Amino acid sequence: MPTPRDDQPASEAPAIVWFRRDLRLSDNPALHAARASGRPVVPLYVLDESPAIRPLGGASKWWLDKSLASLARDLEAIGSRLILRRGPAEAVLAALVQETGAGLATWNRLYDPGYPERDGALERRLVAAGVEVSTHEGCYLLAPDAVQKKAGGTFNVFTPFWRAARTLVEERPALPRPSQLKSPARWPACEALASWGLHPTRPDWSTGFDWRPGEADADALLREFLSGALKSYAADRDRPGVEGTSRLSPHLHWGEIGPRQVWRAAHRAQERRAAPDDQIDKFLAEVGWREFNLQILANKGDLAKVSFDPAFDRFPFRRDPQGLKAWQKGLTGYPMVDAGMRQLWALGWMHNRVRLITASFLVKHLLIDWREGEAWFWDTLVDADHANNAGNWQWVAGSGADASPWFRIFNPVTQGEKFDPSGDYIRRWAPELAKLPASAIHAPWTAPPDVLAAAGVQLGRTYPRPIVDHAAARARALDALKSLRAA
Repeated sequence: MPTPRDDQPASEAPAIVWFRRDLRLSDNPALHAARASGRPVVPLYVLDESPAIRPLGGASKWWLDKSLASLARDLEAIGSRLILRRGPAEAVLAALVQETGAGLATWNRLYDPGYPERDGALERRLVAAGVEVSTHEGCYLLAPDAVQKKAGGTFNVFTPFWRAARTLVEERPALPRPSQLKSPARWPACEALASWGLHPTRPDWSTGFDWRPGEADADALLREFLSGALKSYAADRDRPGVEGTSRLSPHLHWGEIGPRQVWRAAHRAQERRAAPDDQIDKFLAEVGWREFNLQILANKGDLAKVSFDPAFDRFPFRRDPQGLKAWQKGLTGYPMVDAGMRQLWALGWMHNRVRLITASFLVKHLLIDWREGEAWFWDTLVDADHANNAGNWQWVAGSGADASPWFRIFNPVTQGEKFDPSGDYIRRWAPELAKLPASAIHAPWTAPPDVLAAAGVQLGRTYPRPIVDHAAARARALDALKSLRAA
């Protein structure tokens, strides 16, 4: 590892801010530390595709492309630049230290598999080379080992975890957004964002994405939610046919808005009575679920590969390529499942309630390994978060922490009738069923022939028949569970 240049005063030796999933200027501890040092600041983003780091999914690459462009514009507006480099983080940081003579490197900590080991090795090498290193909690409310039981150890059940975690979140003021950053004497070379090929081509499957990645839009979306949908969040968040959720998940995942900013904004909304306390508490609990999955991941290993409950690694999952493909394409014959999978493909996002329904269908109706579903969501979700995605799939499968019991098998028909009673969500995402009445839209195969004909629906032609019978699939799933328990 090269050492910082000794031909410049310490105060002029730059600070490198390594942006990761904290793509914002406001309330960013790593950026604040670099600016507070009085040194020139070199903002850096590294596209690290090392084998130890899980490759980004296609939808994540799409978001990252737009978010980096937004961050670069924000930095330029305050007289700075975003330096883009591709390669192993250790090699990139080493080269940039040599080029700039940097005396300080700052970043906000991440805990995905492979990150702590890589970052720890990098920190040790930088320190040994005489570079000061400053790391911070800027991506989560709490470090994953911060919440401990009285007897020691981490929580495996969400409710007591969140009860304890809420008391540990410090009510500290937001770190200011810098109005300018001191520039280095010479800017290092920067790769062109377009050369990274993050935006899909041949074909461009993102043409329907209606997102606006970036810090400004994340802030606007939070404000809009707090003044509107928050008022009835607890009920409306389960209704995919209405705008009842915050849609902040991708902005939060990429750090365009930080969890502490969300926390403060929610409490300010509570103080001015913008929504009932129980609605705000439910919203904050969803932020807490993200923290819960993080501490499970950090303490129990890679949840995308290994079941939290090791007994489920013996589960008799089926290989069913045709069933998997039908599920991925939204052609299962169950309208609520198909609408969700088509929304996912069209927007890179799916309503939370429908995520549960579609995941349950794959694992329990088709008996396909939850890892297959987790991998598909990882590739197609703009908010694909390692801990949350894997943790939620294991929750549905029954193999995770504080999991839904295996015998809780969502009926996609009754779930649709309960949460999308008028069928508005299905009409939008499965338009071939749009003319069916609400009484038939959740189970078109039960509709009289004249009703199907009037709606222009031909089962098996314009819309598929169910690929599996619910009652038979449920019985098969319960039998599989019995075999697991008997093993």
